[in-house]
Amino acid sequence: MRAAFAGSFAVRLIEPVLKRLTIPCEIVSGDEAAILHQLGNVEILVSMTFTKEMATAGPSLRLVQVPGAGLDRIDRAQLRPGLALANAYGHEAGIAEYVFGTMIALSRALQRLDRKLRAGQWESQWSVGAPAPPLWPELAGKTLGILGFGHIGEALARRAYAFDMKVCAVRRQAQSDVPQGLMFVGGPERLDELLGVSDYLAITLSLSPETRGLIDARRLNLMKPSAYLINVARAEIIDEWALYDVLASGRVAGAALDVWYRYPTDAGSTAPATAPFHSLNNLIMTPHVSGWTEGMLEARASLIAGNIERTARNEAPLNAVAVSG
Repeated sequence: MRAAFAGSFAVRLIEPVLKRLTIPCEIVSGDEAAILHQLGNVEILVSMTFTKEMATAGPSLRLVQVPGAGLDRIDRAQLRPGLALANAYGHEAGIAEYVFGTMIALSRALQRLDRKLRAGQWESQWSVGAPAPPLWPELAGKTLGILGFGHIGEALARRAYAFDMKVCAVRRQAQSDVPQGLMFVGGPERLDELLGVSDYLAITLSLSPETRGLIDARRLNLMKPSAYLINVARAEIIDEWALYDVLASGRVAGAALDVWYRYPTDAGSTAPATAPFHSLNNLIMTPHVSGWTEGMLEARASLIAGNIERTARNEAPLNAVAVSG
């Protein structure tokens, strides 16, 4: 077997994949552009991206293995008959933990309290000569709204029960067999309702033409002024400037953003958005690391190694993605 790993994330997986392989496999690697001239006799491409140029350069390809869950950089029209597509999960536990960590950090203003106490200012009931601050909210009894009820959404729901939260969700199609404890799992027609009842809104939806810009100014203004938004999906699902405006004006209490409107294309500093999110005090900004955990790497390396071996045996890959439509 001969496999190519294209892009920085895929390349990071080479060593753990090799440790799990039980068959010989020659591996080449590089960035998405540099890999093209090496694809001539490659059977498996591990990449977050698949383009017309890759399809043309790789006539022997039998599997495009995405090392993540997102398929928004895969040109499915280039998947000829006999060329399978598969993706990988294993990130749901790490992302769910991130969401709950940021929910608590936001609602209890941990960043501000830390900053003030480092300067000797006690924003607490222990301060002398100043009134006690308002009581902090608890997650217990609050409503977690989940937009996108797949692997991550289900992991969030399970953890929300442990915090005694109420949970509701919206997905591509309504779900009649609602898991025990959920208020509802509705289709897109219940999105406005979800936004209105959520004290915390977690965006876990995949990016598609239908979801791009789904959360616009009108929908953001349906949220409670006391609500918090956490986006661990794709930035483009939410209108950039509309999100900035509701956060800057305090129309929404706060947010945690792990996905962005700009990503680095070369070494050096890269602003993650056009809007000045960095100026906001009610926002936690992280560089797309919510799922970057030990468990994720182990799960994905195991799946990719397994799919290389399945391809060698002419078996369908695990996590195969339908390519029609």
